[in-house]
Amino acid sequence: MRIGVTFPQTEFGNDPAALRAYAQTVEGLGYSHFLAYDHVLSADPTNRPGWSGPYTTAHPFHEVFVLLGFVAAVTERLELVTGVLILPQRQTALVAKQAAEVDVLSGGRLRLGVGVGWNEVEFDGLGKEFSDRGARSEEQIALLRALWTAPAPTFEGRWETVIEAGLAPLPVQRPIPVWIGGYAEATLERIGRIGDGWFPWREPNEAMRGAVERLRGYAVAAGRDPDAIGLEPQLNVGRGTPDEWRAFAAGWQDLGATHLCLSTMGNGFATPGEHLAALERAARELGVGG
Repeated sequence: MRIGVTFPQTEFGNDPAALRAYAQTVEGLGYSHFLAYDHVLSADPTNRPGWSGPYTTAHPFHEVFVLLGFVAAVTERLELVTGVLILPQRQTALVAKQAAEVDVLSGGRLRLGVGVGWNEVEFDGLGKEFSDRGARSEEQIALLRALWTAPAPTFEGRWETVIEAGLAPLPVQRPIPVWIGGYAEATLERIGRIGDGWFPWREPNEAMRGAVERLRGYAVAAGRDPDAIGLEPQLNVGRGTPDEWRAFAAGWQDLGATHLCLSTMGNGFATPGEHLAALERAARELGVGG
């Protein structure tokens, strides 16, 4: 199981030297990948009675493609992961271009995790429809793959049209892996049918076992090998004990996890160094790089 880290977007600050040190340290510790969350706009809840969400204008987010381009330049082998990019609030061809560029400049190290999002305020600000975001994202994935694998494809869908036009340069990976986040049954079916992997950020319990089994069934129904679909749970190593961490990892391995992402967010850490200290301890306890 490949073990990576979740970049603590909202708790890290804006110092590029600290970001470089963080990326190089986690790479030196033996972690396999660097995962970053994505939001373009956050809502101010002051004049939105009843509005709720995990992030507001008080929570800073680095722009995910620029961030991963920076990390690509200061590392050599870390896989670069969006976890997850809110795909249906963006222009698909532009996402294809940005992803291809990060893949080229990193030497083929990008994994594009996508999701449909939850923040209608963000969709409004970016001029995209919120209600049909799931269906549109499926068509977007098809267009992304067409643009990543052919020099001038023609694609005519319900929402997306490209006529004999393409990207230059094409990415190193053709196509770039597309992983999907979410828990709705329609999402599980979509992953089984067209996804390269799933982010099940829950405990390895019977509910998750059932979800994995249904996902695998959807893959078989689509004529795909279910073992080709990756699974990446997330574990917070800023809390709990090493024995609990190992039990979590073992539980997910039993469910077929191929990757594990370690988070340090939400634990009151005030500096990049505190986040790194937690990752250094976790690397020792979990045998990362060993």
